Amino acid sequence: MYLGAHMSIAGGLHMAFEHIRKVGGTALQIFTRNQRQWKIPPLTPYDAELFAVAWEQWGDYPIAAHDSYLINLASPKVDQAERSGISFAEELRRIEALKVPYLVTHPGSHLGQGVDAGIERYAANLDKAIEASRTERGMVLLETTAGQGTNLGATFEELAAIIAVSRHADRLGVCYDTCHTFAAGYDIRTPEAYAETFAAFDRLIGLDRLKFFHLNDTKNPFGSHKDRHEHIGQGEIGLDGFRNLMRDARFADIPKTLETPKDKDLQDDVRNLGILRELAA
Repeated sequence: MYLGAHMSIAGGLHMAFEHIRKVGGTALQIFTRNQRQWKIPPLTPYDAELFAVAWEQWGDYPIAAHDSYLINLASPKVDQAERSGISFAEELRRIEALKVPYLVTHPGSHLGQGVDAGIERYAANLDKAIEASRTERGMVLLETTAGQGTNLGATFEELAAIIAVSRHADRLGVCYDTCHTFAAGYDIRTPEAYAETFAAFDRLIGLDRLKFFHLNDTKNPFGSHKDRHEHIGQGEIGLDGFRNLMRDARFADIPKTLETPKDKDLQDDVRNLGILRELAA
């Protein structure tokens, strides 16, 4: 079972491994740079070497990177879309240099232009960025979203449509966020609802494309379309929902990371991971 958390890279990319080891994690998600800025500093060979050594010392465990929240490849604004494409291409180059297999990304916002137009624009700009990056290995994981505002990716149909029209579908997978999907109207609280949700995912997208999980409870009610993460078992999903997921043998080997609130001492991560391990037992 690969279970961990998103960790800070303050002090250097390699520092994320020190943090994940403190909580006993066996899966990790990071940003590869300051995700609140457009400017991307160069990734030096020394940075990559430190990262590789720290990864080896941690263990042969899975890692995903998350791209910057500033990126919006679905934007109808030409300047924003172009800037997003340049940034996304660089994100792909960075994960390839670090040998990180996955880049998690939100499918962007259509900003009032409509879902269909947004999907078409997103897929076209995503394809351009993949080609401009001149990378070969990194897989892009489209993250399920809560459906706030004009954000794309709140339904399995929208994710399936992006994959269907992309020229690089072979490099596209999905990251399933439990908070986001619950807010979007996909229930996992009962065995029946859980089975229905993943049957729909399999029918529309295919379980083979599900490569990563974000495990977050939620502060808001089912179908609220609000993205507010909560500690495991303390929100509207509750322990039963996470028990259903943690005991699903189909997903035993798929990495799962927390994005729940935490302080610098990381004890919140320790508690949340402990709860998830108990639910899996």
